[in-house]
Amino acid sequence: MTAHNTTLQIMWNRLLAVVEEQGQALVRAAFSPIVRECGDISAGIFDLQGRMLAQAVTGTPGHINTMAEAVKTLLGRFDVSAMRPGDIYMTNDPWIASGHLNDFLLLMPAFHEGRVAGFTACTSHLVDLGGLGMGPEGSDIYDEGLLIPPCKLADAGEVNALLMEIVKANSREPVANEGDIYALMACCEAGATRLSGMMQEFGISDLGPLADYIIDTSYKATVEEIAALPKGTWRNVLTCDGYDADVDLHATLTIAEDHVTVDFAGSAACVTKGINVPLNYATAYTVFALRCIIGAEIPNNAGSLAPFRVTAPKGCILNAHPPSPVAMRHTLGQMTPDLVFGCLTQALPDRVPAEGASCMYDLPLRHAPEAIERGHAPFAVELVFNGGTGARPASDGLSATAYPSGVWGSQIETTEAAAPVLFHKRALLADTGGAGRWRGGMGQRIELSPAGEEDIMLFLSVERVRNPARGRQGGGDGAPGRIRIRGHDGDLPGKGTFRISAGQTLIFDTPGGGGFGPADERAAEKVQRDAAEGLVSAQAAKEIYGRDV
Repeated sequence: MTAHNTTLQIMWNRLLAVVEEQGQALVRAAFSPIVRECGDISAGIFDLQGRMLAQAVTGTPGHINTMAEAVKTLLGRFDVSAMRPGDIYMTNDPWIASGHLNDFLLLMPAFHEGRVAGFTACTSHLVDLGGLGMGPEGSDIYDEGLLIPPCKLADAGEVNALLMEIVKANSREPVANEGDIYALMACCEAGATRLSGMMQEFGISDLGPLADYIIDTSYKATVEEIAALPKGTWRNVLTCDGYDADVDLHATLTIAEDHVTVDFAGSAACVTKGINVPLNYATAYTVFALRCIIGAEIPNNAGSLAPFRVTAPKGCILNAHPPSPVAMRHTLGQMTPDLVFGCLTQALPDRVPAEGASCMYDLPLRHAPEAIERGHAPFAVELVFNGGTGARPASDGLSATAYPSGVWGSQIETTEAAAPVLFHKRALLADTGGAGRWRGGMGQRIELSPAGEEDIMLFLSVERVRNPARGRQGGGDGAPGRIRIRGHDGDLPGKGTFRISAGQTLIFDTPGGGGFGPADERAAEKVQRDAAEGLVSAQAAKEIYGRDV
């Protein structure tokens, strides 16, 4: 490596530190628990062409990889030469930002020596934007809340007060939304300030040479990884629960010499409920999954993303167009990694994990309609819980861990302080991980009730209730998810709006991940350890693994 390249590499590493500080500024300043406690964000730095140079490690692929394209779209809408210090732009358009109305994207020009040197951008989830709220019941995008087209949020540092009042007037959580928007602004400002400081420290006035080095290096390294893979085309079909009937997702994966293509042709058509997925969001998770296997050590930026291409026919459930309802787009969007892994395992059988719970097990809750009439304050909160990941080719799956979203689970104490909810139990659920040489990760059980005398409303949109995670190479399937109210006959379906009455207890079981390899090849000491830790029952150890514990 030449001295020049060594300097560029040092600046690249510094840029990664800058975006991580930027992301932490957002998390620390946020009002909503889903941002502050769960890290449902993204933050990044971009060059003058809108190419993503670096992203914060904290954040979800659905925010980060959509943001990488959204910045280019916004730069096509606004004149860079007319931008001034303190300008900030904003949108929550699902087909530009992150797939549904609740995700707000902000973009800010970063000035250095009086000129725009680059851009900082960030995204986070706002808990409520009116409409029917965070649930799958909307019949179109207009049912789902307030849509804000690309606009200027701050003009030379002066916040658009009318725009802020409109957002607050259309929310059941106006204070949290206002606070979260200011947190997003602080995130942009932190990134812009640190970027200018870095440029001053290294004595550069133009990011161009550094940007080209980052993107070219990452692109070449990714293409080298692709060149070493088997070439060909592979197909897979993943059956998902859908809303009231199963839906099939199809993928065709083609590995060429210098790029990888995924096509979703054959997938089910859009449905009348809000589980449809804009292509930007489906692409974000698809490419993330591929990059977990192909060039996983290469930083995520415009260069490493460029060799991956995703297509889908217009109107299929993974390429929804306006005005399709998309509020719960993560439900199927986060299943695309398992869909693509089903293709990739045919080419790389010893590198791809088994299927996992995949879809976040969200619990959006809010007040019952009559509570306001009785003098109770309105509330809306979105809790996040996770199931088990699929077993990996050389290790067990992770229990109660979010993959592919990466969000952290909601904390009990924080939730009880923010909403009238009382938790009775949260624990790993034995025998939920698929059996195998390597065991799937465990799901968990959550039990909660309304804390007061008023009912609360639950908005469900989860997967893996009817179609559990499948094992790989002879591994067993994970346990399905299950939702019910104690003392009531039957289970709740995975999607819909439900009432939890005061005094009732909701029992919420998240799914387990699939196993990898035959169960009879699992080492005896691992079965013993699982039994001692309460992850596998004595009965399962004997019947499935053939071990007495």
